[in-house]
Amino acid sequence: MIQDIAPHKYDNAYKPVPPEKDSIALYYEKRAVLLKRTKDEIIYPTFADLERLNDDIYEDYTYLFSIDNQRFYLVREINLEPLADYNMENIEIFREAEPQYRAFAGITGYQLYNWYESRRYCGRCGTRMEKDKKERMMFCPECHNMEYPKICPATIIGVRNGNRLLMSKYAGRSYKKYALLAGFVEVGETIEETVAREVMEEVGLKVKNVTYYKSQPWSFSDTVLMGFYADLDGDDTVTLDEEELALAEWFEREEIPVEPSRDSLTNEMIMKFKNGEI
Repeated sequence: MIQDIAPHKYDNAYKPVPPEKDSIALYYEKRAVLLKRTKDEIIYPTFADLERLNDDIYEDYTYLFSIDNQRFYLVREINLEPLADYNMENIEIFREAEPQYRAFAGITGYQLYNWYESRRYCGRCGTRMEKDKKERMMFCPECHNMEYPKICPATIIGVRNGNRLLMSKYAGRSYKKYALLAGFVEVGETIEETVAREVMEEVGLKVKNVTYYKSQPWSFSDTVLMGFYADLDGDDTVTLDEEELALAEWFEREEIPVEPSRDSLTNEMIMKFKNGEI
């Protein structure tokens, strides 16, 4: 999965030390990121690459995290003219880009970029928010409101019926491949209750034997995903929620039309079932 970057080491402890010339500068505009793409890898600019036409770059920055002692920072409102080899690329590039640890850094930085962009002003009184010096938190100097990074818990659900797995495709999304059922946790419910509710809402089926598999940070949607398998309980007739799903159908284990890919918990769960490991 995208976060599995060993032997590289990701350190998300908040250490707002000043950047150095070889520190990585991550720059985003909406759903695009600044990088250089070669035949074999993606490369981000360093502060040294940006400093000539960005005089305040060593003053206006936000510390993000480090990987193998290489520090990554968020930068804003930079002059891109001298960067002939760099381009703004859609963040979907991180699903396939190499090396994997840089793709993980890029999408993790994107999640933090979105959070900082949406927390410039206090949602309670409208005062300009300030960065805390000890932890990753934005606080309001006027009403003392504190805001921490947004992480949305969600479930991925592999519904089994003997040798069959329920596969689905989303409605109205750019992602067109087969997936498993999924949904966000609501206030006041357990994760297991989320599994049962989402399956009933999306395909009209009851489940039992809800079993936890694995979790994954998924920064494309500010989410932490929790994977579960569950067995069908009763009738297997699908009643599709057409607002959420384009289709949902049962596949025999040997006929699942999905091949291994690098990044997602969904793919790993499908392949575990397809290969008879679950």
